[in-house]
Amino acid sequence: MAERVEASVTEGENTIEEREVGAMWELEQKLDQPMDEEANKLNNMYREKGLSILMLLRLSFQSLGIVYGDLGTSPLYVFYNTFPDGIDDSEDVIGALSLIIYSLLLIPLIKYVFIVCKANDNGQGGTLAIYSLLCRHAKVKLIPNQHRSDEDLTTYSRTLSAEGSFAAKTKKWLEGKHWRKRALLVIVLLGTCMMIGDGILTPAISVLSATGGIKVIKPNMSGDIVVLVSVVILIGLFSMQHYGTDKVGWLFAPIVLIWFLFIGSTGIYNICKYDTSVLKAFSPTYIYLYFKRRGLDGWISLGGILLSITGTEALYADIAYFPLLAIQLAFTLFVFPCLLLAYCGQAAYLVNHKEHYQDAFYASIPNSVYWPMFVVATGAAIVGSQATISGTYSIIKQAVAHGCFPRVKIVHTSKKFLGQIYCPDINWILMLGCIAVTASFKNQSQIGNAYGTAVVLVMLVTTLLMVLIMLLVWHCHWILVLIFTVLSLFVELSYFSAVIFKIDQGGWVPLIIAAISLLVMSVWHYATVKKYEFEMHSKVSMSWILGLGPSLGLVRVPGVGLVYTELASGVPHIFSHFITNLPAIHSVVVFVCVKYLPVYTVPEEERFLVKRIGPKTFRMFRCVARYGYKDLHKKDDDFENKLLTNLFSFIRIETMMEPASNSSTYSSTYSVNNTQDSTVDLIHNNNNHNNNNNMDMFSSMVDYTVSTLDTIVPSDSPHNAVSFSQDNTIEEEETDELEFLKTCKESGVVHIMGNTVVKARNGSGLPKKIAIDYVYAFLAKVCRENSVILHVPHETLLNVGQVFYV
Repeated sequence: MAERVEASVTEGENTIEEREVGAMWELEQKLDQPMDEEANKLNNMYREKGLSILMLLRLSFQSLGIVYGDLGTSPLYVFYNTFPDGIDDSEDVIGALSLIIYSLLLIPLIKYVFIVCKANDNGQGGTLAIYSLLCRHAKVKLIPNQHRSDEDLTTYSRTLSAEGSFAAKTKKWLEGKHWRKRALLVIVLLGTCMMIGDGILTPAISVLSATGGIKVIKPNMSGDIVVLVSVVILIGLFSMQHYGTDKVGWLFAPIVLIWFLFIGSTGIYNICKYDTSVLKAFSPTYIYLYFKRRGLDGWISLGGILLSITGTEALYADIAYFPLLAIQLAFTLFVFPCLLLAYCGQAAYLVNHKEHYQDAFYASIPNSVYWPMFVVATGAAIVGSQATISGTYSIIKQAVAHGCFPRVKIVHTSKKFLGQIYCPDINWILMLGCIAVTASFKNQSQIGNAYGTAVVLVMLVTTLLMVLIMLLVWHCHWILVLIFTVLSLFVELSYFSAVIFKIDQGGWVPLIIAAISLLVMSVWHYATVKKYEFEMHSKVSMSWILGLGPSLGLVRVPGVGLVYTELASGVPHIFSHFITNLPAIHSVVVFVCVKYLPVYTVPEEERFLVKRIGPKTFRMFRCVARYGYKDLHKKDDDFENKLLTNLFSFIRIETMMEPASNSSTYSSTYSVNNTQDSTVDLIHNNNNHNNNNNMDMFSSMVDYTVSTLDTIVPSDSPHNAVSFSQDNTIEEEETDELEFLKTCKESGVVHIMGNTVVKARNGSGLPKKIAIDYVYAFLAKVCRENSVILHVPHETLLNVGQVFYV
């Protein structure tokens, strides 16, 4: 009986404790709710405007220089890499030509231009863009910092799956296990690493192949001279990157246009002059005869055939610059026919001149146009290399935004085009890699083997990701997905099996580059995830903050304290660490969260979310600054002023929309437009004007807030009936708080950031200690600080140190 009573008492105590915990949880939720009510759905989704035929032709012409430069220079080196040991039979040339024709037909034309390119994230292409698209359709992101309000962004487009559909089952399966999310990320990072390898190998093989043509006219010239000339061109190419492509970009399209016209017309000339019978290669029968005749050697030669479609992956990565229809039109009606004519012309020449297999391209050119062709070929190689280098910068930027790469310096090179960026650190790494590859191998064959390995692995990764896109995003029938997967993998695995034989002949280079890049990305992402989990698990209870009272148990000194955190909700551990070690805190505290979303951009007017935390007397706010993976923190953005502008506007709107009787406990969020010059002037100039000028600017801010109220509150909302002039209490309360904040701003703004040191905990294995204590420690030391990225003035920065063990 006593045991029963004791058990009942214990059970009663547990019930009371559970109720207290439940009540505390409810209090937490009420005091610091997620920012879901902030963003009302906007209907002005971005739509591609209709294009006239003339504009479409103009954009198709411009796309030649940006999108097709890499793919267009492939005829420089394909036949040499296909027959590195010479040509034994003329029929082998016909078989190789047939393989090239159908490779161009199946991979670039059908798969990429008409299928894969449609899987773009609002025009953005590449493996990381696909990953962002998947993150919006399934919860596969390893850093769970998204909230429902983020889905209300105009750029956050997605489709919903019907319950019980195959897409819904696939989504549930993918989200079911953590290792599946990790596997998906590893696949994406592998494709990204191979694209970085492309940034090294493409300039090396393109420039070396173009300059190597000079040996046709001067056969006695040493190969070292050709290598030296290539190295000089590469150094010049990378040294000019900081100027950007904006100043010389207008030359790209004409150069590539002339290049395609040259190789197309030369192809027609060679077909007519040497052998029109090569056109029989359009029959796929000769592919079968080619493999039957050459056996294993024919299969291995697929590694050379593969180079005819290099640049296809760069095509997909660069689709953001032009409408998809313009890219499809340019490839179908111009690029594809010119490439076919170029390869057919070279094949016609080689059928009668098998000894020129090493320099088939330049040897097949008529002597009268040799030098113009040499100049244009070199220019086209540089343009193709430039497109790949720029694409590499863009990939690195996306990886940084996804938390998968150390924070490197990113510079805008154009005021007109936001996508044109420059990464100094990455630029010099690419240059050293290009020079090392060019000087070490000294010939196209080994570089071609390395290039082919990188290209086929990127294609395989794209195919695997496309399967998920077709299921989760497009909701295709599983039979269509199966057909696409089987055909793509059959072709690409055939190429992959061929390049495996050439691993020891240069194919190891992209594998080493990918291994190093993957190590860096994996270690950085692992530490980033662990730091976020640490902040989530160690965040401070709001009830504890409230228990301290409006003064937080400290001296509230004049000024604004911006406390930076990874958390979009909750009070970060850095804040409790700060106030327990220092006896004072600023009169106004704003918790600032800068987070990247799986969208390509966040419109400026939707970037900031502002809310109040706790009662008004606490003077505590939260501001979430949201960015897409293409957005940059430019130096002239003035992040601090924009943040404070949104805070002022939030207080103005909050006071107007909430009755005065409830304002003391009011806690909600609003999205405020931060593009009005009057409000920016208020924040920027209140240190340089007298009080009368400040009051004039304050009046401007009030007028602005009232004018934008209708865009924030639905037209049928009862709050629209509230008039500013009808409620003197609200006016006085608003004016008092705004004046108080303005005074705090004049007293000074301090940026409080956590300087977290990550270390491996005692007892960790040797690989983990090396990864965390050495690799990550080195990367954290050499990468840029958050304060530098956000352009925080050094004199207003306060770092709070803490050590975190993983």
